[in-house]
Amino acid sequence: RPSRVSRPFPSFVVVIIIMGFQKLVVIDCRGHLLGRLASVVAKQLLWGQKIVCLRTEELNIGGPLKRNHKKYMNFLAKTANTNPRRGPRHYRSPSRIFWRAVRGMLPHKTPRGMKAIKSLKAFEGVPPAFSQFKKACVPEALRILRLRPGREFTVLGELSVKVGWKYSSIVARLEAARKLQAKPRGEKKLKLQKKRAEAKKRALAKPEIAKISSELAALGYSVL
Repeated sequence: RPSRVSRPFPSFVVVIIIMGFQKLVVIDCRGHLLGRLASVVAKQLLWGQKIVCLRTEELNIGGPLKRNHKKYMNFLAKTANTNPRRGPRHYRSPSRIFWRAVRGMLPHKTPRGMKAIKSLKAFEGVPPAFSQFKKACVPEALRILRLRPGREFTVLGELSVKVGWKYSSIVARLEAARKLQAKPRGEKKLKLQKKRAEAKKRALAKPEIAKISSELAALGYSVL
């Protein structure tokens, strides 16, 4: 029997192992591949981590929009033969499409899987309750790192509009208002960073601090 080749953990998983579990992890889904992100999120949910996924309408799927639209229309045609109300449920909104993808990677009919899926929340846009949270990204699932340059991809929000999602304009309007409201806060943060950099430069210009800094740098440490 051939030995299994061990695969390295995704970088997001490694961070969780080293730093321990956090009370809540908020992920900005913009620019991530849907399937790859769903697999990392599913593993974290099974480990007990609570996760919130924002801006799911900006998730990406490999392949052109025309092909993905055709595949989803075929999926919409799948119903129970005797009573279509019994399922399967066909979600149109990006958040529910992503939620369903994660659910498919969990043993959601067991108590462990039920508990895991309850720890996931997914939203279109950024709700006010999570606007001040620090957002994380998953390098293992970023399209720009995982998809070959030149390959076509589909934005999940555009696909959802094609299959019947009716709230893309409302989400876009709310997101524009949120970004406009957050602009002064971002400018204030940049000013503070600039002042901090200037203060660091002035401190390093002093001979006594420069001497200590050079000695510590030789030992592998940094004063500032």
